[in-house]
Amino acid sequence: MRILLSTLALLATPAWAEPPQVVADTPVTASLVGQVMGDGAPVQVLLPQGASAHHHQMRPSDARGLQDAGLLVWTGPELTPWLDRAAGSLADGVAQLRLLEVPGTHLRSYGEEQGHDHDHGGIDPHAWLDPANARLWLTAIAEVLAAEDPGNAETYARNAAQAGQRIADLDASLKAQLAPHTGASLVVFHDAYGYFTDHYGLRPAIAVSLGDASAPSAARLSAIRDRIGTAGAACAFPEYASDPKLVQTAIEGSGIRMGDALSPEGGTASPGPGLYFDLLSGMAQAIDGCLSR
Repeated sequence: MRILLSTLALLATPAWAEPPQVVADTPVTASLVGQVMGDGAPVQVLLPQGASAHHHQMRPSDARGLQDAGLLVWTGPELTPWLDRAAGSLADGVAQLRLLEVPGTHLRSYGEEQGHDHDHGGIDPHAWLDPANARLWLTAIAEVLAAEDPGNAETYARNAAQAGQRIADLDASLKAQLAPHTGASLVVFHDAYGYFTDHYGLRPAIAVSLGDASAPSAARLSAIRDRIGTAGAACAFPEYASDPKLVQTAIEGSGIRMGDALSPEGGTASPGPGLYFDLLSGMAQAIDGCLSR
């Protein structure tokens, strides 16, 4: 009888009682996944807070965690080329979701002279800076989680819908905040902000560096100064974890105001489900704060 009861207990417990172990490439992706999973479900993040998404090298512990994962959610090799080979070598049973490949995702290309620091052609991978993409991805994350964990499918769908509404509410607030600056021109460290400037009606930012790991040449600095004058840029923004002197040198003598450092990957925000909201709010606040002076 004891054996029979044990057997019945096992049969009564769904195979999906435990959510899958989820690994995310960046804190931004982990924030979106965390909003869908809810209840503080753990998400392993491969990229340390504040590290460069483009040039990171995984630690052995991260590689082991990736091999033990039930689901990998990542932006795609356009953002994290260091993850491409490891993702391709995962066991067949490990599900993957590449966010840039989600149908309906709005993708943009780098300008002709921008983005040479990135792999896989001219696709700009910073697509989470368009809130419409993030809302779409929440649904895709809920669907892939439901496929791996059917017992919690309704919870994932509900969490995704609620998080999507919060993003929509924030988006409306940020549009109102930035509306007075429609058409304003900005100077930034590298070309990572196109989705944000497009979405909120700002002019394409003038990037000092061709990539987040390359210092501009003297010729490029001269060209940047010419573009700044032509565009009538009012504010320049250094970037978190990058040398602000490069931006300062580019705008020297122009009279442009220096704003607070921007962080397109959320390096200044606290990790967790709320990071995505803090990232967008902080970026809008920095831009509005400088342009409103």
